[in-house]
Amino acid sequence: MASRSRAGCARELEDELRAKGFDDERVLAALAAVPRERFVPKEHAEAAWRDRALPLPWGQSISQPYVVATMCSAAELSAGSKVLEVGTGWGYQAAVLGRLAREVVTLERVPELAAEARRRLAELGVENVRVLERDGWLGCPESAPFDAIVVAAAAERVPEELLRELAEGGRLVLPLGVEDQRLIVLRNPPTGLARRDLYPVRFVPLVREGRSAP
Repeated sequence: MASRSRAGCARELEDELRAKGFDDERVLAALAAVPRERFVPKEHAEAAWRDRALPLPWGQSISQPYVVATMCSAAELSAGSKVLEVGTGWGYQAAVLGRLAREVVTLERVPELAAEARRRLAELGVENVRVLERDGWLGCPESAPFDAIVVAAAAERVPEELLRELAEGGRLVLPLGVEDQRLIVLRNPPTGLARRDLYPVRFVPLVREGRSAP
């Protein structure tokens, strides 16, 4: 970042994502507007605008921009959407979602990560993202229903608790599986759930309270 402007780095990333076939203009604009280097440890700032995952403390990671872009696009957000994110990390994807939706509630079970996310979002003046410290598997029923739920950790099965918090027509985007994970989208129409599989991914597990793995 020191030798290149952020705008230049954002253009390079956009070109890379377009070369991979990604063309959702709203999501591309949101990615360009969120300074990813502010959501990674300082030693990884130079790599912040590359299309790769980067490590965070406490065994977590920040997803690669292509995966973030795909998940945000699959959520089919409008400016009036209310979104639940599960797995805040340091808040990068929450900040991107905040550019696309009216309201974002994001859940993080590790207190230190939640505190960092709040601080970083506040420093950037992000006011429509609320960080809560809790078990993401249970969602946030008091704020439901949600137009979309985006899960940034892999579950061995689809959490029924999250399905119950979807609005009619809402979308649940999550990595599903343990060893062989796939990014999927579940839509909640009146006639029953419809599933769409996207592509293989690798995420940290979605941990439930009292268990070390989902």
